[in-house]
Amino acid sequence: MENHTLTADILLLEGLKVTPQSSIPTFILLFLIYVFIMVSNISLLVLISMERSLHSPMYLLFCNMSINDAFGATIIIPPVLKDIFVPHSDRFIHYIQCAIQAIFAHVHASACHTVLMIMAFDRYVAICNPLQYATIMTNRMVVALSASAWIVSLVMVLILVGLSVRLSRCRWVIFNPFCDNASLFKLSCESVLINNIYGLCYTVVLLGSSIGSVTLTYLKIAIACLRSKSKVLNAKALQTCTTHLALYIIMFASGCINITLHRFPHLSDQRKVASMLFHVVPPAMNTIIYGLQIKAVRQKIFIMFTGKTRGELTK
Repeated sequence: MENHTLTADILLLEGLKVTPQSSIPTFILLFLIYVFIMVSNISLLVLISMERSLHSPMYLLFCNMSINDAFGATIIIPPVLKDIFVPHSDRFIHYIQCAIQAIFAHVHASACHTVLMIMAFDRYVAICNPLQYATIMTNRMVVALSASAWIVSLVMVLILVGLSVRLSRCRWVIFNPFCDNASLFKLSCESVLINNIYGLCYTVVLLGSSIGSVTLTYLKIAIACLRSKSKVLNAKALQTCTTHLALYIIMFASGCINITLHRFPHLSDQRKVASMLFHVVPPAMNTIIYGLQIKAVRQKIFIMFTGKTRGELTK
């Protein structure tokens, strides 16, 4: 009985299919990407916390993005690195660990949307209502927006994964590099109609509100810029909005590819690569695209590579 219980709680994680010849290059590439993600995001967080000039709502809200990127990468990449040199038949994971990893992976994915939504709202207020910006975007508002982005994501994901955990299991193999909700409910032979209905609602609500809010926000920003004759305002709006939209498009495209490939079982290898890209590419690109637009970040990088002081930069 104990052996049966132990076996029932242990799953086989298929992971990435890499040949012995490509295992070392794959490990090195993923490891370097992970180091870059962690160093760049943590450095950006430290810089924003230390530079008083960056203690504004825009940069404080962006801290949510850096925290989420570091969090998402840590949940996915280290376990995948560990399994690269483990034989496929020995890649075991406890069911509880698998469920926890699925929750964290989906919280990261959901927070990508909710965080970008609150950042879009901040840009809308700054560009369309600049005179009221300080009144609206108070410290309390920044905390409330940040908390709502994480709480909404967590609640939606707990329901999503909870519906899968309640199911009995007749299969024991996770056909994915890591655990996610789809992999969990595919372990069951029961009806997953409720899971599919909630999963569809979850996707529609999350993506619909994300696309709708970002589209509406930037349409209003574009209208405000067209009505304004200020070249300074238009240049600022173009810079911040282009950066924000670039992040959103990268994240949205990666997520849509992953969701679509889940519907085609014969494309399992392509789906594995796509699922990894979602947790690797956006976190690696966010600090490059967004961080380099911050003048203080560019100055720090310039000083690091040239050895010049800030005073010499202003001459």
